[in-house]
Amino acid sequence: MTSDPAPGPASTRRARVRRVRPADAARMRALRLEMLADAPLAFLETLADAAARPHADYAARIAYTAAGSSNAQFVADPSGRLVGHAGGTATPDEPGLTVIFAVYITPSWRRSGLLPDLIDAVADWSRACGRPELMLEVVVGNERACRAYRRLGFVDTGRRLPHPTIPTLTELQMRRPA
Repeated sequence: MTSDPAPGPASTRRARVRRVRPADAARMRALRLEMLADAPLAFLETLADAAARPHADYAARIAYTAAGSSNAQFVADPSGRLVGHAGGTATPDEPGLTVIFAVYITPSWRRSGLLPDLIDAVADWSRACGRPELMLEVVVGNERACRAYRRLGFVDTGRRLPHPTIPTLTELQMRRPA
């Protein structure tokens, strides 16, 4: 496995953002486990549950999201391990909407310009599928994420929802054009 690029200003490093491919299953599993270890409240499963899931399950999920218009996952790939992820899914309740999910950037790659690239990849896919609006949810109190999404044009809708797996948390909804 190749390590991260040499240390240096984050803004000088670049990683290609692309849609996942079936061959990414093992690297996607490694990134998913990192995501859950680094930000356990942000994603909808526990590290233990994800670690216990067989590789075949990851491979099937990646194959499913590698093509098509209802679900997609995009990764930041600097050649080696994956360092960023953002997914998008259609929602039957709002045909013109893509819900963004599981946005994550490896700590050493934060502030490198990957967040806009990942969101733009989901937005491009969403528009190509005929969905002109994006929506995401953020845990209330995660001001760093809210600021980052506001810089990308997302606006707090004022809607608050219970967190799907942790009853003591609330999420806020943000939207923007794709």
